[in-house]
Amino acid sequence: MGSGKPERHSKTKEKKGLSLRNPSKKINFKKKTGINKKTDQSKNEENQNKSEASTPASASQQLGFFINEFQSANGVQLSSIELESIKETCFVELSQESGQDVMALGSHMKAAFGPSWKQVLCEGKLVEGIIDPGSPAVLIISTSALRSLELLRGVRSLTKECHAAKLFSKHMKVEEQVAMLKNRVNFASGTPSRVKKLIDIEALGLSRLTMIVLDMHADVKGYSLFTLPQVRDEFWDLYKDFFHQRLLQGHLRICLFGPTPSANGKEFKGKKEESLMNK
Repeated sequence: MGSGKPERHSKTKEKKGLSLRNPSKKINFKKKTGINKKTDQSKNEENQNKSEASTPASASQQLGFFINEFQSANGVQLSSIELESIKETCFVELSQESGQDVMALGSHMKAAFGPSWKQVLCEGKLVEGIIDPGSPAVLIISTSALRSLELLRGVRSLTKECHAAKLFSKHMKVEEQVAMLKNRVNFASGTPSRVKKLIDIEALGLSRLTMIVLDMHADVKGYSLFTLPQVRDEFWDLYKDFFHQRLLQGHLRICLFGPTPSANGKEFKGKKEESLMNK
C-alpha cells in the first residue's frame, strides 16, 4: 500500500512535465501572435483611411465630384460652355491644418472671406441698399434639423451679434422663421425643402448670398446630402432653381464640407478635357 502512492505521485509529475513541453501549445501561441499582427495591420489601414477621408479635397477634386453628382442625379450632360463657366475658383479649398470637424467650420469661413470676414459675418446692423433683411452671406445646407444645429455650433463665435437663422421644419413654424428673417442674417442653416419654401415665399433673400456650405458628412446610417434619396432630390431642385445660374455667373462659391471622393475628381478631369476638345 505504501509503495503505490509514490508511483502515482511520480506519474502525475511526469504528466505535468509533458504538458509543459507540449509543442502544440507553442503552435497555438504562434497562431495567436499572427492574429494580433493581422489585427494591428487592419487597424493601421483603418486609421490611414480615416486620415485620408478627413483630408480636405482640392478645388479640382471638388469640382469634378460636384459635376459628376449633378449630372448623375439629374440625368443631364452639361454643355462645354457650362463646363467652362464652372471653374475651380467656384469651390472653397479648405485648410488642411484646421481639419473638417464641426468646430473648425468658423475658422474655414474666416479664411474663405479673407480680411472682410468680420464685417460680412459678424456685424448685426442692416444697411439700407447694401444689407437687406433675411439675406444671408452664408447658407449651410444639410440633411436634418439636428445636423443643421450641429453645424451652427461651429460658427457660434461669429454669431454673437447677429444670430444665425435656423431653417428647418422640425419644431419650427414657417411664420416664426419669416419673422426671424425680417432682421439681418449673416448665417443661415437648414434643410433643402424648408430653404426652398422660404425662398419661394420671398422670406429668404439671396441678394447677399456668396457661399453655400454643403454638408458632406454621412449620418449613422451612412447617408449624406447627396445620397439620402428624398433629401438629395430636394437639394438638386433647390440648386437648379436658385443657385446654378449664380454659380455660372461667378456670384456664388460652394464649400463641400466633409469627405469628398477624390477619384471622381480625377475621372471627371478627363471627361472635361475630352468635352472641350470636341467643342
